[in-house]
Amino acid sequence: MTALYASDPARARGRRVREEESTFRSCFQRDRDRIIHASAFRRLKHKTQVFIEHEGDYYRTRLTHSIEVAQVARTIAGALGLNAELTEAVALAHDLGHTPFGHTGEDALSALMAPYGGFDHNAQAIRIVTHLERHYADFDGLNLTWETLEGLAKHNGPVIGEIPWALQVYNDRHDLELGTFASAEAQVAAIADDVAYNHHDLHDGLRAELFSTDELAALPILNACFKEVDRLYPGLNYYRRRHEALRRFFGVLVEDVINFAQERLMELAPQSVDDIRGAGRTIIRFSDDVFTDLKVIRSFLFDRMYRAPSVVEMRAQVTQVVEELFPYFMSHPDQLPKQWRKDVEEARGETALARIVSDYISGMTDRFALQEHERLIAEGQTAGFSL
Repeated sequence: MTALYASDPARARGRRVREEESTFRSCFQRDRDRIIHASAFRRLKHKTQVFIEHEGDYYRTRLTHSIEVAQVARTIAGALGLNAELTEAVALAHDLGHTPFGHTGEDALSALMAPYGGFDHNAQAIRIVTHLERHYADFDGLNLTWETLEGLAKHNGPVIGEIPWALQVYNDRHDLELGTFASAEAQVAAIADDVAYNHHDLHDGLRAELFSTDELAALPILNACFKEVDRLYPGLNYYRRRHEALRRFFGVLVEDVINFAQERLMELAPQSVDDIRGAGRTIIRFSDDVFTDLKVIRSFLFDRMYRAPSVVEMRAQVTQVVEELFPYFMSHPDQLPKQWRKDVEEARGETALARIVSDYISGMTDRFALQEHERLIAEGQTAGFSL
């Protein structure tokens, strides 16, 4: 049953460029479909979370992560009576603005772009779906509904203080009401992101042998998961044991979000989606107890995974790739692909050019960034990368 506070496609605020509605798909379904068919979405296949794309076939990429987030988000949305299509659209698009090489690439590009207004991956996602995807005859971008754009801009909460330039440029043309909270659907997409990465970073860290199963079993929440598996399946195979424990951990997080959200929704008693936006706080979140336990788990991952010597070494190498590609294209904009030449010709000043170069580099996959670096700069000297 659809809740009163769910986003209703029949009452959607529309698209910036008016279009005829589909006879068999809601506006939010069309948003989801356009995102799936976007070039930027396909490129997520070769963009990574923590490990670099060529390090192994089993580590999560941005694409597999986005699919996992969408799956979790649909489950939570269904339990709370929300619009599943809008939730899924925001979940699938939330990582479109990420650079190659995960957060390492973003840190490097942010530093390089500091003199030109900076770089923010959430704002870049808005730039991609409103400007950089250029396939349709009537508009740049995907011409998504206001609700989906709002969700992308504000799924982590109101945007206050200094607004990233890429978001500000669009918001000046199409007000996304950045100072309020987003819909419950967007909040679900945000918490589903947390559920997914808390689960799969543990899984990927085990696969990379950065920590042991016994160390994992000593962590909060996970200790109870392992105890239940050992009680139900004594002597279970090593790999099956840890898989069963991690899937229970996954379930604990999802159930906690649903149960706690139901409590907060009963307390707030919202009668419309605008009541959610005006609540003044995040409604869809972990309970305090689970959030406290997750901080312990995240601290463990920072020490044992994100700061592991092998990861730190690779971070230094890929940071150098971004740091050398950026000034190269600033000095040689003629080396950008043909479809970027018109933008370069129309650029007025160094900041405009830097933002074009940033758009191009941030859109690269891990593999392509390494290949371009070797082709244009390293001239075969990057022996440390085995493609």
